[in-house]
Amino acid sequence: MGTRMQEISKIKRNRVLVVDDEESIRFTFTHFLQEAGFDVVTSPSLASAKKLIFASPVDLVFLDLMLKGESGMDLLKEINKLTSNCPVIIITGKPTLGNATEALRHGAFDFLIKPVRKDDLLHATGLAINHKMLLDANERITLEKESYRANLEAIFQSVGDAIITVDENLKVIEVNNQVETLCGIQKKCIQGRHLEECLKTCGHGCIDVISKTLLTRKPVKDVPIQCLRQDETRQVVNVSTSPLINKNEEFKGVVCVIRDITRLHDLEEELKERSHFHNIVGRSKRIQNIFSLVEALSDLDTMVLITGESGTGKELVANALHYSGKRSSKPFIKVNCAALAENLLESELFGHVKGAFTGALKDVTGRFEMAKDGTILLDEIGDISHRIQVKLLRVLEEKKFEKVGDSKPRKVKARLIASTNKDLREQVRRGEFREDLYYRLNVVEIELPPLRERRDDLPLLVEHFRNMFETTYKKTLNDISEEVLDLFMNYHWPGNIRELMHVIEHAFVVCNDGIIKPEHLPPYLGTHSHRNVHAHTVPPGKENKHELMVRILEQTDWNIAKAARILNMSRPTLYKKIREHKLTRKGMGT
Repeated sequence: MGTRMQEISKIKRNRVLVVDDEESIRFTFTHFLQEAGFDVVTSPSLASAKKLIFASPVDLVFLDLMLKGESGMDLLKEINKLTSNCPVIIITGKPTLGNATEALRHGAFDFLIKPVRKDDLLHATGLAINHKMLLDANERITLEKESYRANLEAIFQSVGDAIITVDENLKVIEVNNQVETLCGIQKKCIQGRHLEECLKTCGHGCIDVISKTLLTRKPVKDVPIQCLRQDETRQVVNVSTSPLINKNEEFKGVVCVIRDITRLHDLEEELKERSHFHNIVGRSKRIQNIFSLVEALSDLDTMVLITGESGTGKELVANALHYSGKRSSKPFIKVNCAALAENLLESELFGHVKGAFTGALKDVTGRFEMAKDGTILLDEIGDISHRIQVKLLRVLEEKKFEKVGDSKPRKVKARLIASTNKDLREQVRRGEFREDLYYRLNVVEIELPPLRERRDDLPLLVEHFRNMFETTYKKTLNDISEEVLDLFMNYHWPGNIRELMHVIEHAFVVCNDGIIKPEHLPPYLGTHSHRNVHAHTVPPGKENKHELMVRILEQTDWNIAKAARILNMSRPTLYKKIREHKLTRKGMGT
């Protein structure tokens, strides 16, 4: 960047205006820009900034959006009226979707968020000055009627935008080096060929814009396109086209300028409130915080512990951590620790060698080895035995493990994520879970709230599952009655989101009216929801496991399959617990 700045300064001492009411910002920008070879003038207010602009033209303006008692947006509009060639870069410490969108709509070249790093400042300055050079050169070409090709070639290689010129048959006349960077195609392989043949791996959005200019012979400005290159790099670009006119004023084709606006687009997206993130649905503050936390952790190797009641979506969060990060193309291995006996779990995790125990007829690869450079999820980590806890602690501390029956250590390369619906702190207090392992696992905890604590997300979740099951059952249910929504809002959802999903699926199976009504819901839900949700002597989620099991059995009218699904246990396990507690349909046994 330093070399590029020197090249620009040799051509011309570009004049930069910095408008900001903070003296420290003006001083810092002046120091960095003068050091890079620019002439810099500063202003603390709009009034003095206007005088400076009228007194002598400037090549670039850095403009604070929020000045004392004034709005930088007013000056931005005036600059655009005076000249469309002077780029304006907005700087602000409080970005919002509204001001970002308005600034870009009124012609802002870029949008920087305070504090601004030196590298970002100089990078944005270089792009803006280059962009202005291109616009100034194009104006000179139009006014002087000089050879368009000679002038275009002179500036082609000095701008950060990709430039493609085509003839009336869409054959490529000339391109600059940025085409290789932005479009991912080699310059030598594109010139002289039909443009559609050169862009085989993208959506051809720029060809549509070029074709419009070929048809109308009129410019098309700033068409946003999201393109996917052959190397699967996602980028958003602005495509502008202009007629290519020779010195005899004859139409010879089209000039296409492609500008990368991915960073601005991503900034705009970040400012929008998201309701869906890798199949996690919700607008409540706690869910939005989880979205942000998952994004922050996705590319890190930090150990993450996901906690929450059964059915709250712990596995979805684990999926999001893996598939939104750098390991997304690597294996994602899941292990349900509660489903396997101690000896089977050890072999499942670490593998075993032939002859390690009776029945070990061949070498078996464990889940840690299968995960390779990907991610391994240990679900229901709170159910593992003390012996497995000790082995797992060694894996976390030394990043090594040994197969059962083997002494050769193997390196762990996978990222480890754990989840549980149990209170590990309480298990540590009771001596059921090792304290040192708990602190190793709990580097960062993502705690998922139960559905009863995020009722504002219920309508959104209901709509999500309705759309999902419309696809699954190829059946359209146009609406959900207000009575059903009232029932949902007054129910305490012991099975959380998983229970809600099963309830919506039940409605899809039995409903043929096009609208989900109370009669289409499972019977236990309607019966319970007509009671006052706060009528329990013990609040939902606070009763012990014994009381919870009794309550769910009563609500489901002793439908064992439904009760087991809500309690997140198998039917044999539920039958066993009923016998252990000597429960009958009339209530709890002694």
